[in-house]
Amino acid sequence: MKILIVEDETELAKSIAEYLSEENYLCEFAYTFYEAMYKIETFQYDCIILDIMLPDGNGLKILEELKKQNKQDGVIIVSAKNALDDKIKGLQLGADDYLTKPFHLSELMARIYSIIRRKQFNNSNIINQNELQIDLLAKTVSVNNEIIALTKKEFDLLIYFIGNKNKVISKSTLAEHLSGDFADMLDNHDFVYAHVKNLKKKLNDAGCEPYLKTVYGTGYKWKN
Repeated sequence: MKILIVEDETELAKSIAEYLSEENYLCEFAYTFYEAMYKIETFQYDCIILDIMLPDGNGLKILEELKKQNKQDGVIIVSAKNALDDKIKGLQLGADDYLTKPFHLSELMARIYSIIRRKQFNNSNIINQNELQIDLLAKTVSVNNEIIALTKKEFDLLIYFIGNKNKVISKSTLAEHLSGDFADMLDNHDFVYAHVKNLKKKLNDAGCEPYLKTVYGTGYKWKN
């Protein structure tokens, strides 16, 4: 899962990223209003942690831009201001949640998880597809009630595919999801092929139906 942290307090941003990274979230940073605007226009995120009090602009305008572009990224506003007007306006503009500084990182993570679960998996902790079952909290995958061992990247790919079922996802999109904006610096996306190949083999060896299809020349698709 990919998170954008829009926060001008660098130490706080790094603390958030360090905490979330331990739970296998891929975190990117935007320390200014204009950097945040560039990133939301260029990339897509599972959740954006948004400080609305930025030194070079108002974070609420970022929410306006997300709404204008009809983007579905989850948004949690974080701000030292506890002004009711800002909270109401932010929620009206499409924010999913609001946290007032200071806050506990465990609470932030719980709210991020809740937003992603609600947006992608119908508010459920368990994903079932015939013989395949995924426990999002325990981060376990089982086929015919037998748990299979996946790496963090493979688990992340599986959740991403299922969260975007019946959509063709390109290798470049998968590279960006797994590596963030570092994907632009890579010579090729062979690592994506390797992770997908390993994921397909493990699911197949466990007796899972071939839901993950290769769309030649385009990318991959997870089918119901």
